[in-house]
Amino acid sequence: MVLLVDDDPQVREVVRINLEMEGYAVREAGNAEDGLAALEDEAPDVILLDVMMPQVDGWEMLRRVQERHGVGSIPVVMFSGQLDAGREAAERGAQGFVGKPFDLRALIEQTKQIVPA
Repeated sequence: MVLLVDDDPQVREVVRINLEMEGYAVREAGNAEDGLAALEDEAPDVILLDVMMPQVDGWEMLRRVQERHGVGSIPVVMFSGQLDAGREAAERGAQGFVGKPFDLRALIEQTKQIVPA
C-alpha cells in the first residue's frame, strides 16, 4: 500500500489514479496529522510525502515517522517545488525525491524501484 500525503486534493487525485493504474493500492491523507494517523492503522510499503504543507510540514512528518518506526523502515519519497530540497531529503533519510510540478512517470518509477506493484 502507498500512503500519499499532500494538502492539494488535485495532486492527490492525479497521483492516486496513476498509481492505481499501475496496480498499487493507495491511501490518501490531506495533511501530516492524517498521514501519521493512517500509519497507526496500517504500515504502508512506501510514503509519498509533500514537503510544503500547512501546520505540520513534510520534514516534521518524516522526522516523526523515523522516530516512531526507525529511519528507513518505511521508505519515504519526498516531493517539493523547492529543487534544493532534494539534497535535504537525502540528508534527512528519505529514499527518494521528485521536484514539483513533477513528472508523474518519475514519481511512479521511484515508487516502483522501492516497491514493485
